[in-house]
Order: sequence, then C-alpha cells, then structure tokens
Amino acid sequence: MFLLAKEEIDFTEELLNRVQDHLSEKYFGSAADFWVWLGIVLIATFVVTYVVHFITKKIVVGILRKIAKKTKTKWDDFLIERKLFSRLAHLGPAIIIYLASDFYPASWWTVVERFAFCYMVLVGILAVLSVINALSDIYNTLKISRTNPIKGFIGGAKIFVFIMGGVFLLATALGKDPSVLLAGIGAITAVLLLVFKDSILGLVASIQIITNDLVNVGDWISMPKYDTDGDVIDISLTTIKVQNWDKTITTIPTYALIADSFKNWRGMEKSAGRRIKRSVSLDMSSVQFLTKEMIARFGKISLLTDYIQQRGKEVEEYNREHKIDTSEIINGRRLTNLGTFRAYVKAYLEFHPKINREMILLIRQLAPDEKGIPIEIYVFSSDKRWLHYEDIQADIFDHLLAVIPEFELRVFQNPTGNDIREITAN
Repeated sequence: MFLLAKEEIDFTEELLNRVQDHLSEKYFGSAADFWVWLGIVLIATFVVTYVVHFITKKIVVGILRKIAKKTKTKWDDFLIERKLFSRLAHLGPAIIIYLASDFYPASWWTVVERFAFCYMVLVGILAVLSVINALSDIYNTLKISRTNPIKGFIGGAKIFVFIMGGVFLLATALGKDPSVLLAGIGAITAVLLLVFKDSILGLVASIQIITNDLVNVGDWISMPKYDTDGDVIDISLTTIKVQNWDKTITTIPTYALIADSFKNWRGMEKSAGRRIKRSVSLDMSSVQFLTKEMIARFGKISLLTDYIQQRGKEVEEYNREHKIDTSEIINGRRLTNLGTFRAYVKAYLEFHPKINREMILLIRQLAPDEKGIPIEIYVFSSDKRWLHYEDIQADIFDHLLAVIPEFELRVFQNPTGNDIREITAN
C-alpha cells in the first residue's frame, strides 16, 4: 500500500512538471494558448465521439436489429435482446478518444490513453457478459436444457469474467503489466476463497449435479432437513428454489444437495405406476378356522369362489393322504378367515381397474405386535397423478375396512372415549 501511494505521488509530480514544461514550449506562447488548444481538442473529441456513437448505435445497430427480425434463426435475436451490439457500439467512441490522445499536450497524453484503454476493457467485459447471457438463452431453447441446466456454469463464467476483467481494468488504469497483478492475486487467495465460498461450492456442486443428473428443473424432491417437499423451479449457482405443495418457496444451498440426503421422485414419475404401501392392523383374537357355514358363505363371493374350491380340495386331499383325524379342529390343515381375507384382497386388487398388474402386487402379513396383526397392501396404481392416486388409495381401504367384518375379523384400534363410557356404563 505504501509503495502504491508513493508511485501515485511520483506520477502526480511528474504530470505537473510536464504541464509546466509544456507551457514553455515554442508552439504555446503562454498559458492561455495552452488552455485554448486543450479546449479545442476537447470539443473536437466530444463532437467526433458523439457523431461516431450516433452512427454506430442508432444506424448500424438499428440495421442489425432489422436484419435479426427478418432471419429465421433465433440466436441473433438473443444477441440483440442481450444488447451485445449496443455495447459494442461504445468501442467507436473509445477508439476515437484513443486516437485523439496524440493531439493532446504531452502532459495529458498518458491520462487520455489510459482512460481510452479502460473504456475499451469495460466495453469488452460487458460484451462478453452479453455473449454468455445469449448462449444461456440459446441453450434454454433446447430440449436437453430441461434435464441438464447450465445456470450454475453460467454464474461461474460470469464470476470469472468479472475477476479477470477487474484485473485487466486495474492494470490498465495503473499502467502495469496484468501478469504482475495476477501474480499478486495469489497472496489474497484466502480472502477470495472466503468471499466467494458459496459461489465456489455452488459451482462444484452444479458440476456434480449435472454430471450425475441428480436434479432437474421440474423434479419433485423431498428434503426433511430444510422442510422441503415440492417441485424444483430454479437452479442457480448458489441456490435451488423449490415450490412446496403449500405454495411456499424454499431456497436450498446448491451444495446442500451434495452434502445432505434428499429424495427425488423423478423415478416414480417416469415409471409405470405409483406405489401404494399401507397396512391395516387386525385384532388377533378375531382370527379363527373356517366353519362349514363360513366356507359355504364365502364360496358364494365371486372373487373367492375359485379360491374356496381349489384350497378346499387341496386341504381335503392333504388330510386324507396323511390320514389325519379331522374330528379335532386343530388336527391337519384348515382354512382360516385371515388367510381367506388375504386371498380376497389379492383378488380384489387384481381385478381393480386402477391397479397396474404388470408391477408388484403383494398382500403380506407383517410381524404381530401390540397393535395386532398388520396386513400390508403393496401395489402400484396406474394413475400417478397425486389427486387421483389419493382417491384410488382411499377407495381401496374404504372397501377393505367395510368388508373386514364379513370375514368375522375385527380392526384393531386403541380404546376411544366412547369405548370407555360404554365400559363404565355397563
């Protein structure tokens, strides 16, 4: 910092000495002549610069806009929308200022030249940013952009342009070699890493997300840590926006998808069905063997007719082959109301029009616990739309809860206040 200040002081003293020496030159008889000449050059530079700027921005850019509207391609329209040519139009005035620096007194030449170069560098930075934005717009028109967004890369490219452009702008203003300043950046790398920590982490995360195809715009994701459950609406360099089902919007750091666990429902949406996995607990004390009357009654149920006949014949043959005394109910094999109920549920779901029979269809008995015997339904609905899926699931369990008493089974549930009142009253 001290050396930089010293250089600025030396530069100022040198500039003043040049002004004093120039006032004594032959073609300036006095200080008045110096300022008159300087005024003429300034006015001439302003007039020529204004004319060039008017021609480039109003006429040339206007012609390019008309040509872009007539073409069938879209990339030139995006370049116009991102003001690439409007920004490049500023190069004309910058070049005029640079060329006019030869007409300025020697003491002003360095300042004007550096200003012109800084002007050009700034225009170049803005032009590059316009090109990056236009490339992003062009990419977003492609189908691949829906599955592989590049917004994170675009943000990283902009940061790189800002840093490199800032270095060149500073080097031009100070009249230094840019490589010297770039070498000096290494000394403040730790500070840059701290300032741009989120951006750097986001860039690395964006690369991994795109490479591994983890998340795309439109995906339904669940992330309990951030209380997030909804559709991804935007993926940027540092954040991912998710619109939850209650219409609130949650922002998640991009690198959090790499560091933490989340669930992406894209696989379900692309599959042939949506899973229904729910169980109903039955009272174990209601399980019993089927009596002849129950067998006859269940045989009249269309969904159970084949099951009763086939299983009944199988049980009789087994008991006869093994010469089992069936006078005792616990001897040999017998049908139960629980097994018959499971067979009914399976047949009911196999004939259900909204169940995908090409996928897993499983009715299983889970381990008994203090809440009874859980009978789990594990199937896939053919309609994956949320509202329709919930209706299908509810209709299935409405029906099952209604038919359970027909099998002389009872659904288990903890005593309610009404149960306690009945017990007390009795």
